[in-house]
Amino acid sequence: VDKDALDAQVKERKVQEAAEKAEHERFARDMKKNDKLMCLLEERQKNEIKDIHRALNEFQKNFQKPETRREFDLNDPQALKKDKPARVSDDDPRCTISGMQKFMGEDLNYDQRMKFQKEQIREWSLQQQKDRKNALADQKLADDLYDKYRIELDRKILEEQRKEEESRRDVCTATKTFNRIQAAELDRKNELEKAQKLKDDMDEITCLLRGDFLSENPDQAIGPWSKHPVLVDRWKGMNQEQLMAIRQFQKEQVLEKQRVREQERRRDAEWDRQRLQAARVQLLWERHQQRQDRVQRQDLDVRNAELSQEQRAK
Repeated sequence: VDKDALDAQVKERKVQEAAEKAEHERFARDMKKNDKLMCLLEERQKNEIKDIHRALNEFQKNFQKPETRREFDLNDPQALKKDKPARVSDDDPRCTISGMQKFMGEDLNYDQRMKFQKEQIREWSLQQQKDRKNALADQKLADDLYDKYRIELDRKILEEQRKEEESRRDVCTATKTFNRIQAAELDRKNELEKAQKLKDDMDEITCLLRGDFLSENPDQAIGPWSKHPVLVDRWKGMNQEQLMAIRQFQKEQVLEKQRVREQERRRDAEWDRQRLQAARVQLLWERHQQRQDRVQRQDLDVRNAELSQEQRAK
């Protein structure tokens, strides 16, 4: 009893270890799959950030050149060459009529010019601050939209995975139900055949026990009105017709057994065909699911490209 209990415990422990191993393997596969998805998302985010920076650099290069800036005149290296001199000639209309309105080196509009420049610098500074705030707001809005898009994408991926798992479970459940029904039908048929064989054997035994041969009925030799009268004390064997009848019956039994075997073979072939068909349907369904995944990935790539173009346009 102790040995049987120990063997049962060992078997149970092996079953538990196998189940734990299968669970760990499934968890490892899920982790690999999630890691792969995270790597793909990070790589896509890096590519999108690179595209945004590239677009920003191209925009600055094409539309924000140094000569188009407002403060370029303050830092223009050719400013002195482009600026007009304080006095061009004696009849310069900028000078007053009196001869001593302006002397060499004087700057009569210094205070007004400095005030105007300070006011202009202040306006430029305020405009730069406003542009910077708008740029930060746009960047924050873009980041929020990108985060929402990533969350929605993750939700869709999880939903597709859940639907795929449910479909696989439904297919497995249907296959198990079909196999269970086939096994139950086979068991019921075997039981019916066994019961029929037992009944036939009991009928044969009963017939032999109650028949004239074993019961030694004296009336069995009396048959003056029968077609083939047989006397027990004179019976030497069966005639040719009886032998032919027995042989014919044996042939019929052989043909019947062959027919039964042929039916069993056809039924087994039909079961094999149904199993192959179920496996083919499962394979076709998996291929269809893979095609749907590829179509979804293509749609996702197209959507990402459209979002990228929208971000570039912004």
